[in-house]
Amino acid sequence: MSIDFIFRLIGAVVFCVLGVQWGTRLGQLANINPSPATLSVEEYAFTIGLGGVLVGLILTPYLTTIPVRALSKSLSKMSAQKLFSTLAGLVVGLVIGALLSIPFSMLPDPFSKIMPFAGVVFFVYIGVTVFSSRENDMYTMFRSLGSASRGIDINPALDRRKVLLDTSVIIDGRIADVAKTGFLSGKLIIPRFVLAELQYIADSADSLRRQRGRRGMEVLANMQKEPTIPVQISDIDVEGATEVDDKLIILARQMHCPIVTNDFNLNRIAELQGVTVLNVNELANAVKSIMLPGEMLKVRVIQEGKEIGQGVGYMDDGTMVVVEGGKHLLNRTVEVTVTKVLQTAAGRMVFAKPENGSNSH
Repeated sequence: MSIDFIFRLIGAVVFCVLGVQWGTRLGQLANINPSPATLSVEEYAFTIGLGGVLVGLILTPYLTTIPVRALSKSLSKMSAQKLFSTLAGLVVGLVIGALLSIPFSMLPDPFSKIMPFAGVVFFVYIGVTVFSSRENDMYTMFRSLGSASRGIDINPALDRRKVLLDTSVIIDGRIADVAKTGFLSGKLIIPRFVLAELQYIADSADSLRRQRGRRGMEVLANMQKEPTIPVQISDIDVEGATEVDDKLIILARQMHCPIVTNDFNLNRIAELQGVTVLNVNELANAVKSIMLPGEMLKVRVIQEGKEIGQGVGYMDDGTMVVVEGGKHLLNRTVEVTVTKVLQTAAGRMVFAKPENGSNSH
């Protein structure tokens, strides 16, 4: 039996009783000077009581369960800081309004009857508005006070900072290593819809997608077990958007926080809408070792290049090294001299030539 049906039955009974009472009173008034067509008191009570039953069955959900569900849905979209600051502003506004209602009630009529209620409404509005606009500061202040009472030192800047994680960066896995180093400060927020997309990929019929999804689930599980990485699964959803990328951008704008991603399209769209993006690929390119023309390095040639006679190898950080005339050096580690370094959209590319008489194995 659903909760809606139970409330409909309760509403039908309540409205039936009210209808019978109202019908009885109307019937008594109508029968003071009755005419031949006048209904009896019992008929009035029965008719209006029956109407009350119908009204109760139809209107009760709109007065009970539907508003409660709408309120619950709205609250579920609010962050903990927003909810806390709103409730704090409501309490402060009610206290100030209640205290000022005493002098307001001493004003001459009609102000003594209007001003106490108007004052409470005004100060509640001001309190909710002011506290909501400073939600991060309020949350940080109370967290700091609570931590100070327990002797725990918290950096407010780190505690306030949040970053949203995209599905692609979780699957990539490098975000866990970056977070462990401490370069990515703050709390890592993973919305529930990102987790749902990750699970959908892990359940895919395609073996490659399924493998990537399961890898992302493992990375996320390991991050949650790591005490130095603050990970939070958030139930906040976004209305009016169906795509995960659109939801992430809207949520990042609402929470005033950056998005960590590897997705090139999400990166560009988010930047166009004024959302800060932290791209792990750009970070990886930024921390690659800098090579200058004339420097020597050892590289293992593992495949042929696009041009005739070229060989291709990779440095430890993944930088591609194109060895001129290195085709005959396949599967050998040789010393090469850097001739040119190019920065491309895909990353850094090093061109080199074998060192004459260099050792190889």
